[in-house]
Amino acid sequence: MKTPRPRNPASQMAVGLFVIAIGLIFLLDNIGLLDLDFTLHLWPTALIFFGVLKILQTRTVSGSLVGAGLILFGGVTFLHEIGVITLGWRALWPLLLIIAGLSVVFKSDKGGGLIRGRSLPEDGTAAFDKGSDDAQLNITAIMGGFERRVTTPDFRGGEVTAIFGGCELDMRQSSINGVAVLNVFALFGGITIKVPADWTVELEGTPIMGGFEEKTIAPATPSKRLIVRGYAIMGGMEVRN
Repeated sequence: MKTPRPRNPASQMAVGLFVIAIGLIFLLDNIGLLDLDFTLHLWPTALIFFGVLKILQTRTVSGSLVGAGLILFGGVTFLHEIGVITLGWRALWPLLLIIAGLSVVFKSDKGGGLIRGRSLPEDGTAAFDKGSDDAQLNITAIMGGFERRVTTPDFRGGEVTAIFGGCELDMRQSSINGVAVLNVFALFGGITIKVPADWTVELEGTPIMGGFEEKTIAPATPSKRLIVRGYAIMGGMEVRN
């Protein structure tokens, strides 16, 4: 049986330290020791934190680029709000497109397959996927929806990211040889996974103003385990069979 990799303690520590820092800032502001327009700076700071969290969680280059994009967007917005720079959205969105394009290029180059997009939203931003073996997933949905049926006799896990979008995976025709670990990251989005009835699902996720939900019936003889790790940030993650 395969042995899953342990959870990344750095990401768990980052979550705890960020929550502590936010609590301390609120406390100091409420008792009058600080005078900050915290509501103005909260979202840029949160985006920077979410980007760092994504980089700590991911095991792929494309995932690191997604995290870098969040850090870039949050950092530029924060600097703009405090008056350090005067860049507007017209100067920022091309940079975000470049990062999104680099993410797709890295996935296609590594997998050696075509990049596929489905469910194009009205603004033309697609959900991208690496068209390679279903045994190892690397899926990113940004401002769009993605649906995929995964059929493989040896699913080994992978990574699924949904940002301002949704992803639905139908894995009911797949199988696991022992244990598989799937890392998920849902930011203002949702991820739904359908699994076979003979899989045992273990959720090790951290919801941040979001939710992790398991709607599966445990098999009588658990021999195939799917471990779902990651974060649901103002979004949702659901597994059912």
